[in-house]
Amino acid sequence: MVRLALLLVVLAGPVLAQDALVPGPVETVELAAGAPLRLAIEAPPGSYLAGRIEAGALPVDADLLDAQGRHLRRLSHDGRGSIGFHAVAEQDTTLLQLSAPQAGRVGVALDQPVPPADQHSPAPEYLSPRIAALAAGGDADAFWRKVAAEGTPMVEDAGKGEAIVTFLWRGASRNVRLFGAPSNDHEWLERLQGTDIWFKSFRVPDSLRLSYKLAPDVPDIPGDARARRVAILATAQMDPLNRHSWPSAAPDRFNQDSTVVLRNAPAQPGTPPAAEADPELKRFTFDSGLLGNSREITLSFPRGLDPADPDIVLAMIFDGEQAMNRIDAPRMLDTLTRQGVLPPVMAVLIPSIDSQTRGKELPGNPLFAQAMAEELLPRVAAETGIRPDPARTVLAGASYGGLAAATVALERPDAFGNAIAMSGSFWWAPEDTAADGIPHVAAAYAGRERLPIRFFLSAGLFETGRAGTAGILETSRQLRDVLRLQGYEVAWREYVGGHDYLIWRGVLADGLIALFGKAE
Repeated sequence: MVRLALLLVVLAGPVLAQDALVPGPVETVELAAGAPLRLAIEAPPGSYLAGRIEAGALPVDADLLDAQGRHLRRLSHDGRGSIGFHAVAEQDTTLLQLSAPQAGRVGVALDQPVPPADQHSPAPEYLSPRIAALAAGGDADAFWRKVAAEGTPMVEDAGKGEAIVTFLWRGASRNVRLFGAPSNDHEWLERLQGTDIWFKSFRVPDSLRLSYKLAPDVPDIPGDARARRVAILATAQMDPLNRHSWPSAAPDRFNQDSTVVLRNAPAQPGTPPAAEADPELKRFTFDSGLLGNSREITLSFPRGLDPADPDIVLAMIFDGEQAMNRIDAPRMLDTLTRQGVLPPVMAVLIPSIDSQTRGKELPGNPLFAQAMAEELLPRVAAETGIRPDPARTVLAGASYGGLAAATVALERPDAFGNAIAMSGSFWWAPEDTAADGIPHVAAAYAGRERLPIRFFLSAGLFETGRAGTAGILETSRQLRDVLRLQGYEVAWREYVGGHDYLIWRGVLADGLIALFGKAE
């Protein structure tokens, strides 16, 4: 039997025997001033020991000793109140020694120790019923045959507007990671013991839409956290059992995503584009003296557009190469105009040149705002014959591009009267800016009188912060609230997804419709 024996050791006197205490409720013992009291806890080596000391206002020293009275561990010094302890027995007898500078009563309670033979990991709990059934003794080969017939990821109804989505990989040697998980991180898959099945399940709203890749056997390289994190790109590839790849054609599996769209995912207006969509495209080289660089601008607009039409919407779209290749913005916008959902849209697709230039120009750069208003906008007018109207000119972008839409409009409301920020990076602040609890862009708008700007803001439910930092979702909500308090017109959408062009191709359409859509 595991038992708590009580030994009273007074340094200058005899040992006074007392009855043994077994694990159970708090029992009270008397402490003499300056005289240690030792309680013997008898339990096999390796046993888990836990309990508490109720010291009240008495300052108590508590230590664990071995059976010979040698110090093992300090539990408290001048501790008061309720003092919990947790340890592992090293011998059959462990001594709990208590002492106080003055006499008083102390409560002591020992939980039932857990010997090594009774220490077992709890049985795994599987979110997916099908994985749980397989773990209970199913046939892995039969499982894979069924999965191959159905396609991946595996989707199971969870009721109440939710689904359980399970991502799968077969036969990796060391690890598998999910790139684009329905969470705020890239998630590691788990291997089902005794099988070649790697899996990761998530409970999500049944309006989920996302694109993803799977990365088998990610190299475990030396280096800092970022270097190790980006190593996922070495093996990230399309899911070989997914039947919905995006884009539909790609040079190899590494340049193609897989997609999952659940039954209640919102429609994406203009996607896929109508077969008859046939916008006119015009390109010119934009040399910026302010920015000191050049790039090719693509203009997209309906054929036969009258440049004097007062209903024209001029849409300046950042990361224009992505809008062209991943959103198919020209054909999507032409479709919406043909359907009568939008007025004619003149899209100005502004490429980023490269990632380094993008990182300098898009985040809160007044010079970039000046170049857009004083160099590019007049050039577009000269190329097309339109007369830009700030009330019908909109800046649109995702991530840093969404940040730029809000900050360029803030700098130049005389030129840009609308902003569409898709998953805007509103966590950003200049390096020399002290954090004071309110995002930098929100504070900038709050710090001046209301400007003639309308907004469409959006974020994904999985774009939350990590490690205690605010993410895109939180900071976008804060900007929304600040703008509304300032009296701005703000349309807001949250999507069940992440930082993902598969989401943004619908968001761009939603934003333009919210700001300029034709009333039915």
